[in-house]
Amino acid sequence: MGVKAGSVINRLLYDKAHLTKPSHPSEAKAKAAAILSHFSSGHLRKAVSLLFSSPFPFHFSLYSHLFHLCSSSRSLLETRKLESHLVTFSSTPPIFLLNRAIESYAKCGSLGDARELFDEMPQRDGGSWNAMIKAYSQGSRPEEALGTFVEMNRARFLPNEVTFASVIGSCGAVLEVLVARQVHGLVVKYGFGGNVILGSSIVDVYGKCGEMGDARRVFEEIEEPNEVSWNIVVRRYLEMGEGMEAVMMFFRMLVAGVRPLSHTFSNALVACSSCFALVEGKRVHGVAVKMGFEDHEVVSSSLIDMYVKCGKLGDAHAIFDQPHLKNLISWTSIVSGYAMSGQTSKARALFDEMPEWNVISWNAMLAGYTRYFQWEEALNFIFLMRNTTRDIDQVTLGFILNVCAGLSDVEMGKQVHGFIYRHGYCSNLFVGNGLLYMYGQCRNMRNSKTVWFHQISPSRDTVSWNSLLTCYAQHHLSELAMTIFYEMQCETTPNEITFATLLSACANIFALEQGKQIHGFMIRNGYIPWLEGLWLTCIPSVVFNGGTSRDVILCNSLILGCCRSNRTRQVLKLFHLMKDEGIKPDHITFRGILYACTCEGLVELGKQYVESMSTDYGIVPRLEHYECMIDLYSQCGYMDELESFVRNMPFDPTVPMLTRVVDACKRHGCLRFGKWAVQRLNN
Repeated sequence: MGVKAGSVINRLLYDKAHLTKPSHPSEAKAKAAAILSHFSSGHLRKAVSLLFSSPFPFHFSLYSHLFHLCSSSRSLLETRKLESHLVTFSSTPPIFLLNRAIESYAKCGSLGDARELFDEMPQRDGGSWNAMIKAYSQGSRPEEALGTFVEMNRARFLPNEVTFASVIGSCGAVLEVLVARQVHGLVVKYGFGGNVILGSSIVDVYGKCGEMGDARRVFEEIEEPNEVSWNIVVRRYLEMGEGMEAVMMFFRMLVAGVRPLSHTFSNALVACSSCFALVEGKRVHGVAVKMGFEDHEVVSSSLIDMYVKCGKLGDAHAIFDQPHLKNLISWTSIVSGYAMSGQTSKARALFDEMPEWNVISWNAMLAGYTRYFQWEEALNFIFLMRNTTRDIDQVTLGFILNVCAGLSDVEMGKQVHGFIYRHGYCSNLFVGNGLLYMYGQCRNMRNSKTVWFHQISPSRDTVSWNSLLTCYAQHHLSELAMTIFYEMQCETTPNEITFATLLSACANIFALEQGKQIHGFMIRNGYIPWLEGLWLTCIPSVVFNGGTSRDVILCNSLILGCCRSNRTRQVLKLFHLMKDEGIKPDHITFRGILYACTCEGLVELGKQYVESMSTDYGIVPRLEHYECMIDLYSQCGYMDELESFVRNMPFDPTVPMLTRVVDACKRHGCLRFGKWAVQRLNN
């Protein structure tokens, strides 16, 4: 252990008897020259050792250079020697050098030394406080950073841009939106409101805390947002599930003449994937090619993922086949795309061609097998994985447990449970929930209770309770399920899945009274707005994953239910699930889809769906489909397309259609077409 930072200051600072001078001035110059020689050659240890062995002080600039090198090379021992020599042989060490020592300790990860030196300093300046706050902020101790900022204000030191940058980052780390608002007020109060870096940081904090309204207001107040500012707002909209808003902000960035970062392109493409915005995704692709970003690894992988999610595997494969774009990430993306679209044979062929694999690659292939209930193929693949690699994570174990559940092989499930116990995954809640689900599917109530009461009892969440409820519901134990539901409320909050499971259980055994009780509970406790949303949430858990009969009538009920509850974005996700399950849509399905496109303003996507009705599904568009398209064009102001569409319909437009056209022409100032529609109405 070296000398503790700061511990010698009070002892030595006022004791000057130990100070000596070099016997000859030439000796000090020679030592300094030797130290600088080692310093210039990158031999930090030799430079500091030579300085440490010298019983006289050196010029302060030499200490400053050495502290900087110690900081960049993360050399804790040398930092301690350097600081010890400084306070030992300098009667009054300058504050700026002690600040450099604090910064160096922080870079070396020794926050204890940094704080001790800070506390022992006889005098501090604003740089001292900034160094300590930054040390805590970058050292993953945001609470201490905020506490030190409070101390700084009490000591009547004025913060500056450096202070606020660290403090705002700490607010984001602990998601303290109330503190962030107070700091925001101080930033404005002290005249730093126009600082683009601080403004971007405040946008980031509000976004992390889920306050996108505040984030957007602050962003709009930045006079000239830079590429980092735009990247932050795009990413935060994406993370909040507002994909279309993220895409719109990306295009606004281009209009503003700001060149996007590679990660901004990636975020925009992921946003397009999240809302199946193929047209917008192609536009982002075009911009990426024009600006030379297509070859960037993060952009090419996001492009592949976007085309996969939008059902364009051919386009995804075309990007994948381009020179210099085949890497582990792109290989995994294309394998995952084919696997998750049901083309597991093609995915497996690509997987076998991969030059290398990681655990994500294996999991991507397993996800495809389990999604499409190919249990035997999944089991063989698991054996291959265990014979090929030792890599495994909690996601892999979750898939393996799904395979055991799908095969109803409780003995294999017990072996996996033993592996989980031996390899330290028992405390992992995700794995624990997988075990609970597996035992429930295998009708092993005894082991389900063991997992429930002993393995995951300290960390159970809503998913855990829902898994147990599903277990009881599948055994037609409606009364016990109700009891579990009442116990659940003492520990966690139910969600849509909870009520879907309970209502499904009641329906399976015709338990009308219990169903009425659940309905009443939902009304009394404010869950009634979820009743419509319950339909969509039931899809993956009750309809598509269970033994429920799946047909177009059921799916149409779900689609129209989402339309009535204004969950139009979910309609498009549901349609993709239908296609994945091989359920052929009918004219009612497309009526709901076109309504969703109208609500979301997805003109190009609506056109694609109308064209696919006859070309892909052999469905002749009906009157209501033409009305939906007229509404879509009218709402979005596509007047040229509207005119072409109406004039080329295979029948004369009806009075309601012409009325909509006239209204649209009034709104958008399309006089010529409006006169035509009025004449047709009069006739």
